[in-house]
Amino acid sequence: MLFLALAHYERADGKNLLHFGEPAPCPARNLAMPQVPVIVWFRDDLRLSDNPALARAGASGAPVICLYIREEPGIGRRAMGAAADWWLAQSLRALASSLETLGQSLVLRSGKAADVLDAVIAETGAGSVVWNRRYDAGGIAIDKAIKADLAARGIMVESFGAHLLREPWEVKSAVGEPMKVFTPFWRAHQRLGDIRAPLRAPTALAVWGSHLASESLQDWGLEPTGPNWAKGFTDHWTPGEAGAQARLEAFLAGGLDGYADGRDRPDRASTSRLSPHLRFGEISPVQIWHRTRSVAGTEPGRDVAKFLAEVGWREFAYHLLYHFPDLPEANYQHRFDAFPWRADATALKAWQKGLTGYPIVDAGLRELWQTGWMHNRVRMIVASFLVKHLLIDWRAGEAWFWDTLVDADVANNPASWQWVAGSGADAAPYFRIFNPMLQGEKFDPKGDYVRRWVPELAGLPAKVIHTPWEAPPAVLLQAGIRLGETYPKPIVDHDAARTRALAAFATIREPSAA
Repeated sequence: MLFLALAHYERADGKNLLHFGEPAPCPARNLAMPQVPVIVWFRDDLRLSDNPALARAGASGAPVICLYIREEPGIGRRAMGAAADWWLAQSLRALASSLETLGQSLVLRSGKAADVLDAVIAETGAGSVVWNRRYDAGGIAIDKAIKADLAARGIMVESFGAHLLREPWEVKSAVGEPMKVFTPFWRAHQRLGDIRAPLRAPTALAVWGSHLASESLQDWGLEPTGPNWAKGFTDHWTPGEAGAQARLEAFLAGGLDGYADGRDRPDRASTSRLSPHLRFGEISPVQIWHRTRSVAGTEPGRDVAKFLAEVGWREFAYHLLYHFPDLPEANYQHRFDAFPWRADATALKAWQKGLTGYPIVDAGLRELWQTGWMHNRVRMIVASFLVKHLLIDWRAGEAWFWDTLVDADVANNPASWQWVAGSGADAAPYFRIFNPMLQGEKFDPKGDYVRRWVPELAGLPAKVIHTPWEAPPAVLLQAGIRLGETYPKPIVDHDAARTRALAAFATIREPSAA
């Protein structure tokens, strides 16, 4: 079988039980005994296709119990933000619907993962549990403890790689160490050879015949219960595996051509917008990789290479998270521990609300609030503005993104924030301070992006839409704009902020840079 030829199986201690092509082991009470159910623990893999854990369970012939646990936040585990909660609710509904076509129910439970698994095992007599791996320190610790406990009780546990193209420990430097710079990382990643083929969705799963209690998704409170701040999300997104596949096909049909240059244009629909689907595992990077290569043919060009390199940046972020597990809260470069960040609640609030007086910055933050997503080029601009113009700690921005992004990702989010701040691996140099006016003029030359998300500026001509304070009074009057009233004046002067930032960064420069 294709699946058995591709998968690695692991013992409870994480070591491989067999290599490619070897027959599966058959200890007492294992997956080969159909009368004993197997629990598939869904996590960030809310799909049927290319789901190694689900495929393993289906191939066993055993009755399958599909379980999703809403885990309690704990040491090393971070509660999802509100926007991600909204997406999760939609994605779980989509997964449950897909499972119903196979005669399966998705069982929802909440609490401590070990306790929930114990309860389900006791209720069903399950002899095995399978899941796909996660790579944050808290998740790894929980999974290792559960593996050890279940194995000691004679319950088989198998885990699989499903969230990345390669496991984080597979890519190494020439001396066997973790990679710290993206370009050599990506070259080393590609030198490792072909990416495994994606697995097909199961066409049948043996059904557990007894009723198993499930909690109500509505009772989890994942969606707004008061003012519906997520009302605009449904106009932009179709969560779920089918939505992910449709998004990929639409991008490959119309967005891949010209991607290398167009991806920096927020005024155009030139990016894949697959990030939330990847975040929740509604589609795998393996599927994206092979589908993109199949469309590109035998001679993939610059656009394909650039798109796949963006998938590679996600791989790099997880590589960093795995090897440097405190990445979400600690400076990768420890010299930044002494950086003179400013505590400015007023400026932070203006930034969060998109009221900084810099149109491209405000447009990005309003797009974020209204859609749960922000164009990647604009993410860099607004992040640079917070960290370097306002000198506010990158962790404050990372926390805001964590709460408001539907694609808030445990690896990508902090890795990208630290890159912009200069404190991360392969980071932007400290003296790279985005000029928001020039960025807007270059990547939103007609002002269409700003007009869409900052409608009070819609009447301005392109020449001054990124610098409304430079517009003649008559132009402002004609556009119905009163600076400081209908649209704010800049909360900080660009030149003064740049000078202040360079002075702050100079205090922590390495001796060799002095």
